[in-house]
Amino acid sequence: MSAAMPNRRKNLASAAPAAAPRLVLSDAEQTIVGARQDYLDALPIAAAIFSGEEGRDATIAVANEGFRELAGWQPERDGHGIVGNDFLEASGIGLAVESFLLGDEPVREYEGTDGQKVGGRHFIVRIAALKTAPGLGRRCLLTLLDRTAQIETERNLRAEMLRDSLTGLSNRAAFNERVEAALEDPAFQPGSQAVLVLDMNRFSRVNECVGALAGDELLITFARRLVSALRGGDFLARTGGDEFGVLMRLDRGIEEALQAAERIRATLAAPFKLSELEIRIDCAIGVAILSGREQHSEEALRNAQFAKKRSKTSGCVELYEPNQARAARHRFSIETELRHALEQDRLTLAYQPLIDLGTGRLAGFEALARWNHETRGSISPTEFIPVAEESGLIVPLGRWALETAIGTLAGWDLECGRELPFGISVNLSPIQIARDEVAGAVAMALRRHNVSGERLTLELTEGAIIRDPERAALVLEQLKCLRVTVAMDDFGTGYTSLAMLQRLPIDVLKIDRSFVSEMLKDEDSAAIVNAVRSLAESLGLRTTAEGIDTPELHDRLSRLGCSYGQGFHYAEPLAADDALGYWLSLRA
Repeated sequence: MSAAMPNRRKNLASAAPAAAPRLVLSDAEQTIVGARQDYLDALPIAAAIFSGEEGRDATIAVANEGFRELAGWQPERDGHGIVGNDFLEASGIGLAVESFLLGDEPVREYEGTDGQKVGGRHFIVRIAALKTAPGLGRRCLLTLLDRTAQIETERNLRAEMLRDSLTGLSNRAAFNERVEAALEDPAFQPGSQAVLVLDMNRFSRVNECVGALAGDELLITFARRLVSALRGGDFLARTGGDEFGVLMRLDRGIEEALQAAERIRATLAAPFKLSELEIRIDCAIGVAILSGREQHSEEALRNAQFAKKRSKTSGCVELYEPNQARAARHRFSIETELRHALEQDRLTLAYQPLIDLGTGRLAGFEALARWNHETRGSISPTEFIPVAEESGLIVPLGRWALETAIGTLAGWDLECGRELPFGISVNLSPIQIARDEVAGAVAMALRRHNVSGERLTLELTEGAIIRDPERAALVLEQLKCLRVTVAMDDFGTGYTSLAMLQRLPIDVLKIDRSFVSEMLKDEDSAAIVNAVRSLAESLGLRTTAEGIDTPELHDRLSRLGCSYGQGFHYAEPLAADDALGYWLSLRA
């Protein structure tokens, strides 16, 4: 209807006389007008009665003051015709009334406006048929319920809901809406849009050191810098605490998105001034190109977040690869099933012998977690241990392994009727040291199974020490009070300093299998093994060589003077009963 309005107005305007025509009402019509004017005046909303019939233009029979003010209608000046009234034409209400009068609908209701694009008013328009009377054509009652205040309030609330109160940028919900709109645009082409996600690598440190207010100031400044690095059509939003998302149009493909990411990094490279401090902020940036196959906007954002996570490790701008999402879903599935496996006690421990290279006797067993899934089969520890560490499940997993291993050792003692001349080794994760009360858990397990601390060795990696040296030192001191042996696993692959080795109460250095397995054919590996053994000897520590899989390696390491060895040359990891049988076979 609105498309036809300009031509209609033009024709009517050119045909209109200089003076507005006067409507001559019949006696019956005057009676109706007088009776209904009182009813209309009593209504709190704009209302008018229209009449019309085939071959006759619709007219305003009677209206209350609300309608007169809204439509700017004065019958003495404008007459009763609806043609030429700016309000009725611009809003489309005039055409709606005319079509209604020519039809047979009892009621028509819809939401409309006054036709103004800026500062317009909003109404619920209701047109209802009135009973006909002799001598009168079809008539209808028009009422206009003004919803402008309500609409404006809803718009303001919505705008507030989609705005980040700290930076003034759009928030995550608004960002997702914009991405959704881009994906649903009929003109969308795969590869024509990109989502960039970036965050500050050290923001939590800033909050800890200078306080939350300074952290907020940094976020605001960071956001302003970002705005200056973007093009006019790019859409920026704060999608998380210190995370920002950018939706950008691509005219030259992936390379354009990567160039934009590098431009952002260059803009953010200059120091940020907070009061008297200058802080340099590195940011990780992940890029995901919209393919159109995304199920929803959150998937597009999540894809860029996968790439950003990799960027934190690599230090470079990273582009999302589809297998990242599959890998993440797989890790989440492993996490869920691992939680159930722990709750239902479906994991087991395997025990790999530790041999005294000087005497050939069994010195102990290392307890290794094993998971035989009912449908997936055997799941490698290299797959589920990182998932456990990432999810926090490593804490209950570590406690279970500690309790089970010490309980198994106590069970062997009971079966043999005496305390056996060997101990048990259990691995400690960096996450356990950081989050769990390790010494308390160890003391409780030893006490419950009546096993002395000298028979327990706890193995931890260099990463556990480097992550938080003070926390690690405190935990190790507490363990030494329980007379537990402490071994540093995979030594040589991390960054432990000699000063740290001197300061920490470590008893054994375990030489990583990557050096041991190559030492017969690689002189550099052999030199590293010998250097570690010499270092341990000078510090009064013992050594364990991992990965001894051949008799030649056993002989070479025995001659070097390593304390202990473990590997497939002696035995694969064994079930609990088989492990005890292995010790009995060595005695025989």
